[in-house]
Amino acid sequence: MAHPSQLGFQDAASPVMEELLHFHDHALMIVFLISTLVLYIIVAMVTTKLTNKFILDSQEIEIIWTVLPAIILILIALPSLRILYLMDEINDPHLTIKAVGHQWYWSYEYTDYEDLAFDSYMISTQDLTPGQFRLLEADHRMVIPVESPVRILVSAEDVLHSWAVPSLGIKMDAVPGRLNQTAFISSRPGVFYGQCSEICGANHSFMPIVVEAVPLEHFENWSSLMLEDA
Repeated sequence: MAHPSQLGFQDAASPVMEELLHFHDHALMIVFLISTLVLYIIVAMVTTKLTNKFILDSQEIEIIWTVLPAIILILIALPSLRILYLMDEINDPHLTIKAVGHQWYWSYEYTDYEDLAFDSYMISTQDLTPGQFRLLEADHRMVIPVESPVRILVSAEDVLHSWAVPSLGIKMDAVPGRLNQTAFISSRPGVFYGQCSEICGANHSFMPIVVEAVPLEHFENWSSLMLEDA
């Protein structure tokens, strides 16, 4: 959960998000070192009164400033490609959930169950209870089991939407007439918040996503209650 004045990412709740955080720190350190070197060169060039005619035409320096950036780009590209492939991996999911975007709410279908489906609307400000978050709470949460591979099928009924939960490292576009898929594993119990991340109309800001990760036993109890109510 993000908090006011937060500068970094939310705490990771999935292995993929942990990898993304590590890659962010890796790339940020490279950018920091490059910025420091460039700043030092600028300050040195502005403040020094000495000149060296051999610097004006030097094969060695040209080789260095051509090869070094290429090596740096490789050091950034290889971890990035690795994470891209990891994010596309879907290995034997234990649960499949279809998330469909509407103007302006989400509906969820647990396709492994016969009649387990519901709509998820934002709770209005006047109906919030103490401890709930404004613009982020939904009347029905998407409940998933902890440490189980979950596949999400994402689509939309009307316009473009985007199903995004930052702490799980997920952002998948919801396109009418198209079924996109992604997968994740929640590494710890908790409640994780997200929002539609594609401008989809007047109430785009009012269709939150709430994912609740619980132990498998609690998930089975919840699914049984939902099926009984259905």
